[in-house]
Amino acid sequence: MKTRAAVLYAMGEAAPYAQSRPLHIEELTLDGPGTGEVLVEIAAAGLCHSDLSVIDGSRPRVMPIVLGHEASGIVREIGADVREFAVGDHVVFSFMPNCGHCIPCAEGRPALCENGAHSNTAGSLLRGSRHFCGADGGELHHHLGVSAFSQFTVAAQESLVKIDPEIPLDKAALFGCAVMTGVGAVVNTAKVTPGATVAVFGMGGVGLSAVLGAKAAGAYPVIAVDVLPDKLALARELGATYTVNAAETDPVEAIKTLTNGGAHYTFESVGSEKVLAQAYQATRRGGTTVTMGLPHPGKQLSIPAVSLVAEERILMGSYMGSAVPRRDIPRYISLYQAGLLPVDKLHTHTLRLDEINAGFDRLAKAEAVRQVVLFE
Repeated sequence: MKTRAAVLYAMGEAAPYAQSRPLHIEELTLDGPGTGEVLVEIAAAGLCHSDLSVIDGSRPRVMPIVLGHEASGIVREIGADVREFAVGDHVVFSFMPNCGHCIPCAEGRPALCENGAHSNTAGSLLRGSRHFCGADGGELHHHLGVSAFSQFTVAAQESLVKIDPEIPLDKAALFGCAVMTGVGAVVNTAKVTPGATVAVFGMGGVGLSAVLGAKAAGAYPVIAVDVLPDKLALARELGATYTVNAAETDPVEAIKTLTNGGAHYTFESVGSEKVLAQAYQATRRGGTTVTMGLPHPGKQLSIPAVSLVAEERILMGSYMGSAVPRRDIPRYISLYQAGLLPVDKLHTHTLRLDEINAGFDRLAKAEAVRQVVLFE
C-alpha cells in the first residue's frame, strides 16, 4: 500500500528547519504486517525532543529513517499469530517493544528490554523486519519500532497498547512518551510518597508530566524550574506550588529555601549534565535525584563522590518512566479521564504533516510543549 510520510535522510542539517527541510514529505510503499505485526492508521503523532535529537545528530540513528515515536492510531490489519488486537482497536504506541523473555523483561523491567533495544538501534521492528520503501525501491528504517510520522505504519504487537476508544486520539498520543516518561519517573522510578517535597527541572512535555505526576502522588510542595516565564506559568496552572526562574535566581538555593534544606526528590528533564548537577545539589541529605533527560553521549557528570555515602544520596536514571506500558498507559488514561492528569493542557499546537519542519523549529526554540501532527 501507499503512505505519505516524513523521511530523514541525513542528520545535522542546519536550522531553521523550515528552510533546510531535513524531513522530506514523500509517498512511500508500505508492506503489510508479517507474523506478530499490526498495520495501524496513525491518528496523531507528537513532536518530541528525542526526534529533534536525531534530526540535529546528537542521538544518532541509522539513515534513512521514517521518524516519530509518540503516537496513537487505529488497527487496520493484523498479521499471523496476533491475538491481542483486532481491526478497529484504538492503540497507543510504546517506543520500546518488549520481547517478554530477556532478563530485564523477566524481571518486570520491560523499558530495558535487550531485544527491543537491539531492534531500535538497528532501525527494524522487534523481529527484524522493515516495511517502508522509497520511490527508488530503497529500504527505509523504522524509528523506535513506531515511525509515527506516516499515515500508516506497521509495528510489532509488542509495541502497542490497546486503549479505551472514548479518549480522543490526539490526547491519547501523548501517553506514549511524554506522560509515560514524566509520570512514570515519579511513581515508578522514584516512588514519590504523599507529603514528599519535589522539584522538577525543565518544563517541556516530560517535565510538566512529572509535575502532574507529583501532584497526583500527593507531593508537597511541587517546585517547577525553567528559564521561560510562559513554561513556568503553565506549570503553575498544572499544579506546581512554586516556580523558580533559573535565568534570574539560583535554583539550588531557591529550592533549599523553599524546602528547608533541599527537596526529597528532584527530577531533571532537560538533558543537560549541568542542570542534572543542579538537581543533585538541590536535594536534601538522603534525597533522590532522577534524570529523565537524554544528554549528548559525550557529556560527563561531575558530583562530589563522597556525598553518595556520607549523605546517603541516590542518583537514578529513568528510561521511559520505568514503565510497564500495558499496565501504566491504561492506568494513566484512567487518571486523565478522572480529571487527575489534565494532559490536554500539554497540547499547545496542532500541525499538518507538511508543517513538521517548522514544528521542529518551534520545538528547538522552546516555543511549544507538545505539538501534535493530525492525519486525516
